[in-house]
Amino acid sequence: MKKLTAIISLLISQVAVADIFWLFREIDGTTNWQYIANFSSGILILALSFTVIRLFFSRRQSNQYNRQLEEIRSQLEQRVVERTTTLNESNSLLKKSNAALAKEINQHLMTTSQLRQSESYISEILQSMPLILIGLDKDNQITQWNPRAEDISGLPAAKVIGEDLWQSYPDITVTPQQIMQASTEQRPVHVQYSQYGQYHFDITIYPLKDQSITGVVLLIDDITQRVNSETMLIQKDKMSLMGEMTSAMAHDINMPLKAMLSSVKTLRQDITDDTFDVVDMRETLEDAVIRGQQAKSIIDSLLDFSQGGGDAKSLANITHIIDHSIDLARNAITANSGLRFHDVVLKRDYADDLLDLPCYHRELQQVFLSLIRQACSALGKVDDLDHSPEITIAVSQIYNDLWIRLHHNGKPLSDGNQKYLFESSGTDESSSAPYDPEQRLSFSHFIITEQHQGQIAVTSDTDSGTTFSIQLPLK
Repeated sequence: MKKLTAIISLLISQVAVADIFWLFREIDGTTNWQYIANFSSGILILALSFTVIRLFFSRRQSNQYNRQLEEIRSQLEQRVVERTTTLNESNSLLKKSNAALAKEINQHLMTTSQLRQSESYISEILQSMPLILIGLDKDNQITQWNPRAEDISGLPAAKVIGEDLWQSYPDITVTPQQIMQASTEQRPVHVQYSQYGQYHFDITIYPLKDQSITGVVLLIDDITQRVNSETMLIQKDKMSLMGEMTSAMAHDINMPLKAMLSSVKTLRQDITDDTFDVVDMRETLEDAVIRGQQAKSIIDSLLDFSQGGGDAKSLANITHIIDHSIDLARNAITANSGLRFHDVVLKRDYADDLLDLPCYHRELQQVFLSLIRQACSALGKVDDLDHSPEITIAVSQIYNDLWIRLHHNGKPLSDGNQKYLFESSGTDESSSAPYDPEQRLSFSHFIITEQHQGQIAVTSDTDSGTTFSIQLPLK
């Protein structure tokens, strides 16, 4: 467009230099003004057209620029909106983050306070607990030493913390091997230490299972007073139970002694009256000797039992113990009715291949003697003349237990007797009368349950008779 304008201007300038009207002169040299007017109009139209065209293109370009500006403005506004939205979101997130941070700080402060309270509480427990607590690291250096440890050892915590346990306290009964065992096996190790008549300690070694912290914790409980009290209580109970056993055996001794004294009195009376017969005298003396031997057997059994009270457990065949008890009972047990044990029909049902039982021989022997005595007494109370007294003893093994069942067809136990049969001072509720010595089985219950960790029970009724069931663990 600029080039076109320049050309037109050049042409006009050239014409103007020569003669601006030379194109419009006639042959005669006159000027044709109509041509000039038409030419001027044409030039003006061209100029206007050119201007219009130029304005059109300018407007078009201007519109294009305006559109671009509008797009830029719109983009800028969109960016402003986006930035504003982002800023608002950031502010919102910042507020939430600040709120969360404030909450976390409060929670942390609360947790810190609770942790301090817990630490103080645990510290108070450690300080006041009656057990000795000692903490050791992996090198067996002391990390904890509570006041009870200070009292027992006489060593303050400040002196022993960080020191080797056995160098600081050589009198401790725990060995390095026991510490190593707990750490290696990662399980608690229980140790009991007793110095007879002086100290009894219950020691547990706990390994620390946190991988970042290794070592052990020792808990040492001084159980001297408890052990002494339990020992006294056991001795008291045992003496009471021994009294019951002695009372029952005194009954067994009294029966043959009465018979022997009766025979001696009869013999003395016959000699005094001078009416004795040699044959009768010999029978009377023979019966007295038998009764004396019976009493002696009972006394020997009691002495044997009393002397073996401190024996340790040993393996034994349960059937041998039962058979030995039966042999003793044949010469020792006579019911108030006069029924003697050797008059009872005895049946034995022993299983084959029974394992030996860890037990106290004499104690179990006494249990079976007491059961036989009770059975013989019940058999003697049956008034039926056609009744055949019978006792059946069965022994079997079920898994890791031995089962002994003694059954008899004598007079059944009352409900009160069944309820209080194994009590040390029970009475029959139906009559409120005290038990006969021969009916008391509290000592037998003590031997089975406490000394052998077994069970003893009784079932009794008119139809099926009476059955004593004993369960004894083989391990």
